[in-house]
Amino acid sequence: MSPPIIGDALTLPDLPTYRDCLITGRCDLKIQDFIRTNLLFGGWQGPAQAIRRARDVFRRRLGLHGPFVGVAIDTSGSEIGPVITRRHLTGLEIYAALGASQMVRHSPHTTLDHPNVEDHPRDDARPSARKCKIAAVQELKGPVVRRSKTMALSIDTGHAHYANDATGAHPVDCFVTLAGADLAHVHLQDADGSADRHWAPERGTVNWHAVFGAIAALPVQPHLVLELRHAADLPAAMDCLTGEGLVR
Repeated sequence: MSPPIIGDALTLPDLPTYRDCLITGRCDLKIQDFIRTNLLFGGWQGPAQAIRRARDVFRRRLGLHGPFVGVAIDTSGSEIGPVITRRHLTGLEIYAALGASQMVRHSPHTTLDHPNVEDHPRDDARPSARKCKIAAVQELKGPVVRRSKTMALSIDTGHAHYANDATGAHPVDCFVTLAGADLAHVHLQDADGSADRHWAPERGTVNWHAVFGAIAALPVQPHLVLELRHAADLPAAMDCLTGEGLVR
């Protein structure tokens, strides 16, 4: 099996700089502009049109990072919940306007939640924190899921590496293996295990050969996208991964 082609996570201002690699078909593209809610309150059509025009010059896959700053999907309450639902539905409108094939959404389950979701009295009157969180997500995201075509899993290598180092979770490659055929998208970023660094590969301590070995063994290959803190690090990241024979 030949090494996979990977993509770049970019914002609208970055697109002219990386236009050549998009035109030549070297990479997929994932748009990051709409992760914050300021554009969701109005005015998203202009940036979306500009992105769509840039998108028309290349033939690779286009993805979108959905909104997550200030729109937590486990928010309960009759006043706030519907507002957040509308913001996520706006994300789907942007997804459709861009002609995207995937939109990534963040899980509401944190490392603090994991050891505490069952540490509450449980009876018919007082369900566990886990059940309350699931019910809140189902209420808020129900309309969004019904309008989505499919749902699948996404892994961020830096998030997984942090979970492994800080909380004793599985190594990154094991997350990939456990996700199996349900894994449709991977954010590639390096980290040192102490925080969500979004560094270029080889700056941190992620075992990239193990990660790409696990990806290669999957029955269906996911979209692979470099999501770095600084777009200027993308060329060095590509040189590193191609030099190791992991991508092309």
